[in-house]
Amino acid sequence: MTSSQSMPSVKTIMVTGASSGFGLETARRFAEKGHKVIVAARRKERLEGLKKTLEEQFGQGKIHVLPLDVTSEKQIDTLFSELPEAFSKIDILVNNAGLALGLEPAHEANLEDWHRMVDTNIKGLYLMTRKLLPGMVERRCGHIINIGSIAGNYAYPGGNAYGATKAFVKQFTRNLRADLLGTQIRVTNIEPGLAETEFSLVRFGGDKEKADQVYRDTAPLTAEDIAEAVLWAAEQPQHVNVNSIELMPTSQAWAALAVDKVQG
Repeated sequence: MTSSQSMPSVKTIMVTGASSGFGLETARRFAEKGHKVIVAARRKERLEGLKKTLEEQFGQGKIHVLPLDVTSEKQIDTLFSELPEAFSKIDILVNNAGLALGLEPAHEANLEDWHRMVDTNIKGLYLMTRKLLPGMVERRCGHIINIGSIAGNYAYPGGNAYGATKAFVKQFTRNLRADLLGTQIRVTNIEPGLAETEFSLVRFGGDKEKADQVYRDTAPLTAEDIAEAVLWAAEQPQHVNVNSIELMPTSQAWAALAVDKVQG
């Protein structure tokens, strides 16, 4: 495939963390465009509901459910070996599975929360990428789209381990671009700012009042906004690689640098 040729009109897309938020909406948008979509997440019952909804809207045989924990290398190997032939050659991987837990300062943070963020946001992302890359390189056709965050670019109080995991996503994406030069594989990092999904509800352990406070009196990004960014990057001509997309709601901007004014 030369740089002037486009990828097949009907692609096979895999979206991790597809049971809610960015992942669910991204899966829906790709299905709407007529592509085959593998929806992967740990919550099988949600995935089955999503499959039913999407197939009712866009036709049968286009959605494959993969109940998957992206942090388990063994599970990834097993489930990928069992993929139906029609879904076995994945053209686009959307590494969306990820989470933030807690907002305490580093010296008060729950260490288990740190472990879980590292396992999901870093380990899960690189395991999925490493699993699919060899096939993409062999076919000289593929696109890795990582869901990062502005937290990987700008520090904020309580962001500690979460921001560090998203900085990994940013640098890993850049290094993939360097490694894959000449293979025709594209790599993109999508970096959202304030976006209203289940993100804050998860971060605050299900405390809805606390989560709602994050978005009160703002006009945050939506899952649909992020899905559109993913789709736009994926639909560029083959010779165009979108390295990164950083987007914030208009109601958000960078904060001033903090200064501790010591008294006395």
